[in-house]
Parts: sequence; structure tokens; C-alpha cells
Amino acid sequence: QVQLVESGGGLVQPGGSLRLSCAGSGSIFSIYAMAWYRQAPGKQRELVAAITSSGSTNYADSVKGRFTISRGNVKNTVYLQMNSLKPEDTAVYFCNADIHSISSPRSTFWGQGTQVTVSS
Repeated sequence: QVQLVESGGGLVQPGGSLRLSCAGSGSIFSIYAMAWYRQAPGKQRELVAAITSSGSTNYADSVKGRFTISRGNVKNTVYLQMNSLKPEDTAVYFCNADIHSISSPRSTFWGQGTQVTVSS
């Protein structure tokens, strides 16, 4: 079994920063790509940022210049550094990964989500 576990969410004032972490565990052979999505109340889940195994990244226009996605030195981890946070960044943030595991050559896995609230 493969699990993705997020951490680092919370309440922050506008203009503040947060760092989200996601760690994959279980029978993982390799990870092709990892990403962060978010879903605000009443809205569809949207891609925030993604990073491939080679380090290529892409970002939603709404977060470019403020958020940075990176792969960790610890295997199977990904981070999202969020700076200059705005109230419209408030959402549940989900970790996503395309994984080669013991049970499948390529499957998509999701974490359980972590709440980020930007409010004064």
C-alpha cells in the first residue's frame, strides 16, 4: 500500500508564509511526478504546482512568483513553500503523485489534504 501524508497547513495572516510537506510511504519503487492541488469551498479542485522527477516545474498563474514546489532530499517527499499568502489562497491543499509501486507500474495517489486558511 502507498500513502501520501501532508502536513504544515494552518491559519496565517495575509502576507504571511507557510510550508507544506508531503511524504510518500509504502511499497514505492519510484515517483514520476508530484504535485499540489487545492480545493476551496464550492470550487473545483485545481492544480497549484507540479514537479517532475527531473525537476521541471509548472505553476498555476495565480501562484507564480509566490509559491515554490521542490522535491526533498528525503526520498519521496515534496514541499510547497507559500509566500505572500492571500485570502483567496484559502483551501484544502492535496498532495498528488504518479507512482510506480509494487502493485502497479503507474498509478495516481492522493493525500488526505491539509487546510490552509489565510485570514486576519
